[in-house]
Amino acid sequence: MKAMTNQTATAYIGTYTKAESEGIYRLVVDTKTGEILENKLAGKMDNPTYLKISGDEKYLYSVAKDGDKGGLAAFAINQDGSLSLLNTEVKVGNPPCYVDGSDDNTVVVSANYHLGTILSYPTENGTLLSPLSEIQHTGKGVHERQEKPHAHFAGFTPDQKFVVTCDLGTDHVTTYSAKDGRLEQVADLVVTPGSGPRNLVFHPNAKWVYIMTELTSDVFVANYDEKTGELSIIQSIPSLPADFSAENKGSAIHISNDGRFLYVSNRGQDAIVSFEIDASSGMLTLLETVSVEGAGPRDFDLDPSGEILLAANENTQNVTVFKVDKTSGRLTLLQKDIHVPEPVCVKFMQLSHKELEKTLGSRVT
Repeated sequence: MKAMTNQTATAYIGTYTKAESEGIYRLVVDTKTGEILENKLAGKMDNPTYLKISGDEKYLYSVAKDGDKGGLAAFAINQDGSLSLLNTEVKVGNPPCYVDGSDDNTVVVSANYHLGTILSYPTENGTLLSPLSEIQHTGKGVHERQEKPHAHFAGFTPDQKFVVTCDLGTDHVTTYSAKDGRLEQVADLVVTPGSGPRNLVFHPNAKWVYIMTELTSDVFVANYDEKTGELSIIQSIPSLPADFSAENKGSAIHISNDGRFLYVSNRGQDAIVSFEIDASSGMLTLLETVSVEGAGPRDFDLDPSGEILLAANENTQNVTVFKVDKTSGRLTLLQKDIHVPEPVCVKFMQLSHKELEKTLGSRVT
């Protein structure tokens, strides 16, 4: 393995394991050239379709499937980047589709699309303990895929006071207080009927929230009240051109570290769509649409430097590497033929190399 330097970044790739994949993969990328310096299996797990790396980057949490049971798995991140399984928390039923954790790594939450549930788990030295809260969503929507609740996202607010959830099946974006990891509803936003909210991301200033919809491929911009947890929509903008008629599913949403640009992925259009963020209002203006040179970009992520974007194309089993122009926000294709089997999630390690030296030791040079 080539030595890691300040010019490299590490990403973990979550996958389905229906065919070739064995679990979670690890890519090391040169952030100046886009060259992939390492591409290898990091840890074995069935269907680790979404990942969360702890704030101190000592642990990684993944969705997990174990026979007829589903839940979460906890891994320790080793000095060589490999993963060692700590434990799983599973029960009979389909696995969740999303996992997030508090900044202090004391609580992990999950969202379950199939069951319409939100769970919160305490942790101890990285290990998952029995759930503290299990919230069952109710209701349905107007779209044929909204026959019941489909919880798709559960994530902590920047101030860590709340957990916000997106339910694709009911068109609700719900806020729960998260004191001591126990969830209690405090606010609820109903978005456009049939839009299917899938994922959201907070602006670095913690004032604005951006919600990606799967069924209509729109982005909702909302104000966030940090006192009450309430969200209020101030803009809705399409990510597809008006004349786009093929089937499409809105997917992932991420924001640049400086808060100037927003990116979303579309499955069907098979593209990354970029928006510029108005610094005074938070509202969006369409910037560009760039092909992912593959099919089914279920997820993507930006490296800590903001110079590289990796897109995971599930249907073509390739990862695309883009260079990000940090001034204009525009993307330039660097590589398109990086093979990762059944990729569906991308998570970059976010700590600086100096901080990584403290937590993971000598593998950072």
